[in-house]
Amino acid sequence: MGLLSDILEDMRVPVEKDPAARGPLDVILSYPGFHAITAHRIIHLLDGMGIPLLPRFLSNIVRFTTGIEIHPAATIGRRFFIDHGMGVLIGATAEIGDDVTLYKGVTLGGTSLGAGKRHPTIGNNVVIGTNASVLGAIHVGDGARVGAGSVVVRDVPPNATVVGIPAKIVLQDGKPVAPSSTLVEMPDPTGAIVQQLAERISLLERKLADLGEPTQPVRAPQINGAIFDDVSPSI
Repeated sequence: MGLLSDILEDMRVPVEKDPAARGPLDVILSYPGFHAITAHRIIHLLDGMGIPLLPRFLSNIVRFTTGIEIHPAATIGRRFFIDHGMGVLIGATAEIGDDVTLYKGVTLGGTSLGAGKRHPTIGNNVVIGTNASVLGAIHVGDGARVGAGSVVVRDVPPNATVVGIPAKIVLQDGKPVAPSSTLVEMPDPTGAIVQQLAERISLLERKLADLGEPTQPVRAPQINGAIFDDVSPSI
């Protein structure tokens, strides 16, 4: 498929997928996602020719005018759709398949400063939700769905739906995935302090008992008129 054919396909996608689109002319005039991908396809050709500086300069202009940043070296397949698009970032070594949809705020970023592949590979028919981040040289399989606000740092199998930070699989081939039975140990700093205080009070009570001193009950504190009786009984 030639450049013009790719651009025409990109134009038709919003008309088919977005109920707000009022036809091809509306997309051409009003859709920053279409503007960004059209410009990128031309800039990517210039970058592939080895032309210095100009591709990066042009991509920066596109970023300024659309709010969408696509590195000239990023590889993007056919019928690519960015809905709304503000804040979308696609890194240099990112590879995107056909019929992919991104929503606003999506980041296809890297986790390494080294040379080589450092951005994700996105399969065909993938949908990535608002403000989701897909980070590192990982692979998102065909037909996968990434929930809004998720942070994906591991490979996603085909036809899986992932959500959360870090993203975990909740659906596979349309069927719910049972959560892992393994509990994650989370530190509780408040609980640790209370345990230390309880141990300290117990030690003081034993020392007072050894000295033969009578112990007095602790008066329950009042906070905003509420009385809390579940405090240490005595010191």
